Amino acid sequence: MTPAAALRDWLALARCPGLGPRVAQRLLAACGGDPRSVLSASRTTWRDAGLSQAGCDWLAKPDEQALTEDKAWLEAADDRHFIHWQDSRYPPGLAAIDDPPPWLFAIGDTDLLAVPGLAIVGSRNPTPGGRENATDFARELAAGGLSIVSGLASGIDTAAHQGALAARGMTVAVCGTGLDRVYPARNRDLARQIGSQGLLLSEFHLGTEARPGHFPRRNRLIAGLTLGTLVVEAARASGSLITARLASEAGREVFAIPGSIHNPLARGCHQLIRDGATLVESAADILAEIGHRLPADAPVATIPEPESATATPADSDQKRLLDAMGDGPTRVDELVARTALTPEAVSSMLLIMELQGLVATAPGGAFTRTRESFRFD
Repeated sequence: MTPAAALRDWLALARCPGLGPRVAQRLLAACGGDPRSVLSASRTTWRDAGLSQAGCDWLAKPDEQALTEDKAWLEAADDRHFIHWQDSRYPPGLAAIDDPPPWLFAIGDTDLLAVPGLAIVGSRNPTPGGRENATDFARELAAGGLSIVSGLASGIDTAAHQGALAARGMTVAVCGTGLDRVYPARNRDLARQIGSQGLLLSEFHLGTEARPGHFPRRNRLIAGLTLGTLVVEAARASGSLITARLASEAGREVFAIPGSIHNPLARGCHQLIRDGATLVESAADILAEIGHRLPADAPVATIPEPESATATPADSDQKRLLDAMGDGPTRVDELVARTALTPEAVSSMLLIMELQGLVATAPGGAFTRTRESFRFD
């Protein structure tokens, strides 16, 4: 069989409705691992493997126009790839999870699939401090030779990818859509940059839109591709905890950054730590745990010292306000109660301090200190 014919057969399976990893595994096992044999099998074989009526109808007569368009998309650029179970590029770590994807669509450098990686995940609406932590950890760990893997979502995922790119390091974005779509749309430029400097990955066929059920499926790939998962900020019901659980079940390391007991986005991390995740305060803590898994010639991070602060609290009242804010998100009424300043004075100072880069707004109308402000403690 020619490579073009084999690709067509794999693409036909990839578009088959209801043909998830477990059903695909059963079908391929029953047909000697050959997609052409799957397509030519009987409806009884398909149904016995658990395929739906819609799936059986598709395998009996695939949409050739759709398959031609998929093939044209793949062939339109050298950096577009289709990787199936039998491909030498298929990542071993992913093959070891309970329900590995039978195929992957990719844009970018597929060599990254062989590089030891760390997943960085967390809230879509992090605090400014959480966003800074994700960026800094990703930058340092990427400089240390790890590939940073995340899900291209808003918030922590975005900061993690950006941190890795800032270090000119390696990053992999696992998407919950087809690779001809970008979700969220605001990350279109980031996705383009990752495709150029890193790797975009998806198990979903072209044209697949974002749906809620796709993201837990995406999370298992994030966990399976990596040596471990770092959760930066997460509420107790966060999808990031799903990624952490999947990582733990796959025998991978789980790390969590602690936070203020008053920060709702720290509660998921605290729960993970209670459940056995490793508490980390720096990238060095993570490298101490998994650094021995990196190649001997992996680059060593050289992190520059922070630049001297350019902003300072203007007066004692501003310093009192910073002290009252602590290290978690704080509402204006709480600051008024803690400082005995008037609401007008607090609001005015917060505006000035935000312009100075000493505080930032947080979800729920609260304020939080930036890293810059802690240099004056």
